[in-house]
Amino acid sequence: MNSWAQVAIPPLDKKFAFPNLQIFDTATQNVKELEKKALYRMYVCGITPYDATHLGHANTYLAFDLLNRYLRATGSEVNFVQNITDIDDPLLERAKRDGVDWQELAQSQIDLFRSDMVALHILPPRNYIGAVEAIPLVLDSIKDLQRAGTVYKVDTDYYFKVRSDKAFGSRSHLSNDEMLEIFSQRGGDPTRVGKEDPLDALLWLAQRPSEPGWESDLGTGRPGWHIECCAIALNYLDIDPNESSSIDIQGGGSDLIFPHHEISASQGKLVNGKAFAANFVHAGMIGLDGEKMSKSKGNLVFVSKLLQDGVDPMAIRIALMSHHYRLDHMWQQSDLTKAEIFLKDLHICLARMEVAPTDNVIRELIKAMADDLDSPSALSALQDWIDETNNGATGGSAGELGRAIDAILGIAL
Repeated sequence: MNSWAQVAIPPLDKKFAFPNLQIFDTATQNVKELEKKALYRMYVCGITPYDATHLGHANTYLAFDLLNRYLRATGSEVNFVQNITDIDDPLLERAKRDGVDWQELAQSQIDLFRSDMVALHILPPRNYIGAVEAIPLVLDSIKDLQRAGTVYKVDTDYYFKVRSDKAFGSRSHLSNDEMLEIFSQRGGDPTRVGKEDPLDALLWLAQRPSEPGWESDLGTGRPGWHIECCAIALNYLDIDPNESSSIDIQGGGSDLIFPHHEISASQGKLVNGKAFAANFVHAGMIGLDGEKMSKSKGNLVFVSKLLQDGVDPMAIRIALMSHHYRLDHMWQQSDLTKAEIFLKDLHICLARMEVAPTDNVIRELIKAMADDLDSPSALSALQDWIDETNNGATGGSAGELGRAIDAILGIAL
């Protein structure tokens, strides 16, 4: 599947030093310093394409765009892979409800997602992979799990034994009761009769009446959610056999910590015999009217609707960046209003012939983003520079600052 259009990253003067990135790791519950590497491998879970991109999605992909940009600014390459869950129960249910073909629904929403990402100036993944096109890889991974003795059959479906990974549960830090409750809310089937453990995860679902299916040695059916991401990550991220973990960063929204990232990491470990990810990074949830913004609740603010209403996509980006990527927060119209004012002021100042000194503010941007992607502090540093410029300070380079803002923060001016 095609990714979206490439985004140019302006070069920065070599006088600006970039320290190693400090990032919060969900598994250890600590901010960790990423070891400097020539190449980082990052996998970020994508959308299930049955509805348009809402601000919760945008916040997640913006967070990993900032991470991607910072690593690249240090001189490293980033092999960034993202999936699309283009076959899953919610997609089939929405298509049936609306009386449309599930493939047409998926394609229309994937196209809209791509256009939203371009508008928000999000760096595209090197590989953008749909679950359907990855089915042969999924089947290979299931065979690997079978060889490891971690697969069993319930009726005509196949399940993964989560307890076969001795580290199961260590990444999400939940009690068994908490895992059971969340599992039932997020696509799991803990009460199914015949399972060895209520938390065991579906690997292959035999074809149901009126649903799509793909022929395989396991019978005609379709893959489970968690094994899709495991297989895509392990096959598209050029795994280095000499490293202790398969990938450097497993990313997504915090609602994916359990069960999705916990189980896919366990599966990845059993497939190739080593830790799936060195770092588990998660973005906070966006709420509206006191509740988490989600498709199931219908309390959504769509990126495409804001764009249709004439909102500058960079104002959307700034409004989201005014909150730390890890923190849950409620979407407020006032955030967008403030972002629009900030963006206007920034444009005006950068268009001046004389501006306040810029070297220090660029260094402040770097310092803030190196510290667990502290975008609110970065924006605060820019506001201070705007105030200094408006007060008549001179000696800076508007062009150099504009390039830094684009390269590091992804705000295209």
